[in-house]
Amino acid sequence: TGPLKDMNFSVPEGGGVRFIYQFTSEPPAVSFRVTGEKDGIIDIVPTTGILYLNGSLDWETKAVHRLQVESLDKKGNVVKGPYTVTIHVEDINDNPPEFDQIKYTGVVRQNSRPGKPFMYVHATDRDDPTTPHAQLTYSILHHFPNPYAEMLFQINNVTGAISPSRMGSYYLDPQKQDTFTLVVTVKDMAGMTMNAFTSSADVIITVKESLWKAPPTIRIQENSTQVYPVNISQVHSNEPDVIYDIFEKEKLARLPFSIDQNGVIYVTEPLDREEKDTYAFFVVTKDNKGELVDKPLHIHIIVEDINDNPPVCQQALTVIEVQENEDEGSNIGTLFATDMDEQGTLNSRLRFKIGSQVPAVPASNLFFIQQETGILQLTSRSLNKRIASSYSLKVLVTDGVFQTICDVQIHVIDINDQIPIFEKSDYHNVTVAESLPVGTVILEIQATDGDEPATGSSYIIYQVKEGDPNNMFIIETDSETNRGFVKIKKGLDFEAASVYNLVINATNPEPLVAGVQYNSSSLTLFKVFVTNVDEPPVFHKTVYKGEVSEDIPVNTLVMTVEAYDPEGDTVRRGTRKTHPIFGMQEKTFLQKSYLLLKGGAQKSKTTLILHLLDVNDNPPRLAMDYPPFFCHPLSGGEKAFIQAADADEQWYYSTFTFSLADDMNTRNNWEISKFNATHAYLSPKHANFEEKVYNVPVIINDNGNPPLKRKVNLEVNICKCSTEKSCF
Repeated sequence: TGPLKDMNFSVPEGGGVRFIYQFTSEPPAVSFRVTGEKDGIIDIVPTTGILYLNGSLDWETKAVHRLQVESLDKKGNVVKGPYTVTIHVEDINDNPPEFDQIKYTGVVRQNSRPGKPFMYVHATDRDDPTTPHAQLTYSILHHFPNPYAEMLFQINNVTGAISPSRMGSYYLDPQKQDTFTLVVTVKDMAGMTMNAFTSSADVIITVKESLWKAPPTIRIQENSTQVYPVNISQVHSNEPDVIYDIFEKEKLARLPFSIDQNGVIYVTEPLDREEKDTYAFFVVTKDNKGELVDKPLHIHIIVEDINDNPPVCQQALTVIEVQENEDEGSNIGTLFATDMDEQGTLNSRLRFKIGSQVPAVPASNLFFIQQETGILQLTSRSLNKRIASSYSLKVLVTDGVFQTICDVQIHVIDINDQIPIFEKSDYHNVTVAESLPVGTVILEIQATDGDEPATGSSYIIYQVKEGDPNNMFIIETDSETNRGFVKIKKGLDFEAASVYNLVINATNPEPLVAGVQYNSSSLTLFKVFVTNVDEPPVFHKTVYKGEVSEDIPVNTLVMTVEAYDPEGDTVRRGTRKTHPIFGMQEKTFLQKSYLLLKGGAQKSKTTLILHLLDVNDNPPRLAMDYPPFFCHPLSGGEKAFIQAADADEQWYYSTFTFSLADDMNTRNNWEISKFNATHAYLSPKHANFEEKVYNVPVIINDNGNPPLKRKVNLEVNICKCSTEKSCF
């Protein structure tokens, strides 16, 4: 209740008869009157001033009712007013959403891009659009048929746009299933509550074959004389008003293809198969924002060959050697030619024919060439180097359109019917010292051969046939003079072998003709006497290595060094140089060089390396640049680092342990805790410390083998940190 004045009321719709407000009056007012948009629902009790509803308000019918209320005296005259009373009708969720169609139909193309809408559904709700009552969300309830684990279609829950899913873009195929039925639902309250209203509609989708298809492989004949550009194919997008473009797969200096806005693909210039025989690129479609519309299409082009290249001789002059005793029909060589036109086609098929032979003796047709292979053969056994040492052939090579002449030169070579003959059958004795270096020439030998010079029939190979089981010697041939040089291949040793009885043979790399054999004329003999040279002693090892602990007693045997004399003489030992042991706190190497002496001045040297192993013989110590301090007054929780170190090798102090001395005063005032292998925290147990230096006894254990520990008095400064000198 309240006095008469301008007022606003918010009243939920529905609910039937109800009390809204009671206006009070002051004399002389005795009654009330309401006028305005009452719509037969809103009224006032004249005598009591009660504003009430005699029915239900409906937001969808009228959202605001504007009224005038006034008070009257007994005569019906206005005492106060009129005052404006506005009733705002509050919406409640009393209307379900409704689709604008009972059934929807749509068409989608095979291979459409996922997420690209091809149709929309739309629903409305009569409730207040500014409230969740009219906020709608769409979803697919059923999918008939549904052959896969995932749906082939998807819907935008806000816009109602239906598009292929990623699965649908891949699997939709009108040959397998051309019609689908979706049951699409719409919910109000943004679908966030269980009591939201739900409506549904059927969506019938027809799948049609995709227009967006890559054409079959396009074949273009090279070097065409058509007027360019030439239409070679066309593609069609599933979507209208798209922009066609070409995306290069290969990074070429130029791509001789283009596409217009009708999807027509052109070749823009003549192609040369020998320059490039295939092309590959992608055709794409974009919308007016530059976004891809369809999946890129792969275009494959093959350039077809025409016969536009002549045969090419593989060599400017083909040289063939043939022995004068070759049989008729023998294959003596092959003429090779190539054609840059496509292999495996008639355009590159080559045929061979002999055009001329010079000289034409003893006949004009001594040679034959196989038409398809270029293999040359002898037609008779009539070659004679004394009649003609070489022949020149002109061979015609044709591919059916072009013809090329290739030159062939045939050399008649002497047959190997002469054996090498030594100038001496015995070179007698050669005396050498065992100390001669490897590679030294100890003898020169000579044999001759009557075959044609500078051929495999006359070149001489010298080998030790007998008397050298360990390959101590090698013989090298001078290719111009056929002279042989006997050299030392391995180091000689008088004690191992003092005499070599060598048998040398001389042969040709070219096989001898039938009926001719090597004989004693191709053999020679000589003896090698090796003289003794006084040699130095020899150690059994090049370097002797050992290791001992650093704490071994003096005069302990650490290693035995052995040597021998090749001549069997007595070996004596002497120490030449010793490096002193130093720095036992770290790894140390002790080196000694020994001289082994034998009678005269011959001596040898070796090296002894002795590795000293560390033992745990150093106790730990503090390793800090300055003592710890704490700022006075203490506030609690302070910590200071302390650090330990050890002169021994690291494995002996990999983990230090820290503890306080066992006295009551120390343990009542301080505590220590481990931080890592080499550090610990020192902390005061309370804040009641004076400003002075405290001695804190700390025990450090290196946990070695054997364990070593040290007690240190740690000076801890409690100081005013504002004054630097008081803390340092």
